[in-house]
Amino acid sequence: MRRLLGLVFALLIISFGLSFALLNRATVEIDYYLGKANLPLSLALTLALVLGALLGLLAATGMVVREKRQAARLRRQLGQAEKELSELRRLSVRDVA
Repeated sequence: MRRLLGLVFALLIISFGLSFALLNRATVEIDYYLGKANLPLSLALTLALVLGALLGLLAATGMVVREKRQAARLRRQLGQAEKELSELRRLSVRDVA
């Protein structure tokens, strides 16, 4: 069932993209630092979307790596604290006996 919903969702996205491309066939001139290019409007918008998504992922990568390092450090501290607590519990049982 999950695969079927995924397939239906993918087909909807593809059909939406195709209709978008057909509705925006006009060519636009893109000026960039190294030159100019004439592209269909739909392609220019799609390239801008993909480039923005890639830049967003690149910006988020630093935060994700930092959070993973902090999580690993906290896991190590937790393991050390649990080990110390276990030792302290063992010591208190020996003292009472």
